This record gives sequence, C-alpha cells and structure tokens, in this order.
Amino acid sequence: MGIMDLMDLKNIRIKRLKIGKVNRMAAEAAVEYIGKAVSLARKGEIDALVTAPVNKEGLKKAGFRFLGHTELLAHLTRTKNYAMMLVGGPLKVILVTTHLPLSKVSSSLSRERIYQTIRLAWENMRYFGIGEPRIGVAGLNPHAGEEGLFGREEKRSIIPAVEKAKKKGMKVEGPIPPDTIFHRALKGEFDCVIGMYHDQGLIPLKMLAFERGVNITLGLPIIRTSVDHGTAYEIAGKGMANPQSLIEAIKVAAQLVKARRANQGIRGGVRLS
Repeated sequence: MGIMDLMDLKNIRIKRLKIGKVNRMAAEAAVEYIGKAVSLARKGEIDALVTAPVNKEGLKKAGFRFLGHTELLAHLTRTKNYAMMLVGGPLKVILVTTHLPLSKVSSSLSRERIYQTIRLAWENMRYFGIGEPRIGVAGLNPHAGEEGLFGREEKRSIIPAVEKAKKKGMKVEGPIPPDTIFHRALKGEFDCVIGMYHDQGLIPLKMLAFERGVNITLGLPIIRTSVDHGTAYEIAGKGMANPQSLIEAIKVAAQLVKARRANQGIRGGVRLS
C-alpha cells in the first residue's frame, strides 16, 4: 500500500524538455505511453486506463492527426462506435461529436451516429447502477429547430434517431431545446443527456462541477477515464494545479472495474458486444 509503480519508456531527454512549452518530443512520448497503456489493458495486465490531458497543439506539431485521447484510443483499439461521456456532480452528458469546429457539426450529425450514441448511453448507464436509464436528447438549434424554422437538423437526423431508439425499447425523449434540457436533468427527469457538440454539453457540466468532472470513453474494449480539463501550461511547474479531477477519474475507473467484474456480459471494458 502507498507505493506507485512507474514505467519509464526512456523516450524523453530531460535536458531538452522545457516545462510549460509545447514540445514535439513530449507529444511523441505521450502517444507512446498511451499506446503502451492500451496494450497492457488489452492483455489484462492492468484493469483500467486513467489519462492526464495531452496537448493538442503538441500532437499536431508531432505529425499526429488525432485531435485528442478519444480519437487516438479509438484508433488504437480499432473502435468505430464510441462516444465521450462527462460525469460531474449531478450530470452525466454524452456527446455525439467531440473535437470539431462548429462549422462541421451539422454535417456530422447523421441519424446513425446519433442513434449509436444513444445506444452507448443506454448500455453503459447500468455501470452506474441504472438499468433502464431515462435519456434526454438535446436539439442542435434554438428551440430544437422550432419545426424547421431555425434549422432542419432535428427533422433530418435527431428525430429519426430518437424514434429508432424508442422502437428498440429505450426510454428516450427528444429533441429537447438545449436551453432547458439540462435544467430538466438537474430536476431528475433524465439520468443522462445526449449533447450534439462539445461545448453544448461541457459548459453546463463544468459550471456545476468544474473541479470534479470526469471524462469517460464509451464503446472501447477497455476502461478509460480522464480529467475533463486541458494541460494548462501557463501554470506548469508552479505548484498551482488542482488534482481533484484526476482523483475523481481514478475513483470512477475503480467503480467501472468493479462493475465489469460484476457483469460477466462485458468483455474487457465498458461495452456490451
């Protein structure tokens, strides 16, 4: 007890490392460590993967096309259907799209992508002790499109996805206006909320649980949790960082490991095959 094992892949030259600065060497090392951790998890040598933040600018400078952990982990595990789930305080939010410019969100919202996100939510909420979750699906546009007056995405993709989920027996409601759905979730009407894009889901969650948020990648064949914040290079080395999100991520990972062991239908991670 009280001992932490460290693995040194010897891929950092300390004298070349500048604290708080974007560094290609550091980004390459981070990706190598992530790959090693995934390999250990796939082999069953570790039970879960908990990640600290990576610098997206560093990944780009190092030549990697991945915009963050989520996309990299999906690539390493050859996972096609995956989603980012954020847990903080009373809210559980799952995103259909993650690290995309707003200009590209609309074209990425296909009926199947939204449905698969709802399905992942339905399957994985059981690991939080909720067998038949009540799922609220946010609209994309103001007033959830107002019958097409403010946008067609709801009619084109969101409503068909919700209807398909209902036919499969899932308890799902939507599209619900984005400016009211989180209030309704806080009142207890929904166990989780499906958001269409990154900031739609993260702004309310971080407002309520900025220092306690946890990021979970659903759909992977391994358990992965993470902090819900970035690298904050501006305070690196100053002894100012708050570790609470990382502590919460470790706690949630342990909770999911326990749930995995209790549910034999799961194979190697937070996913039903």
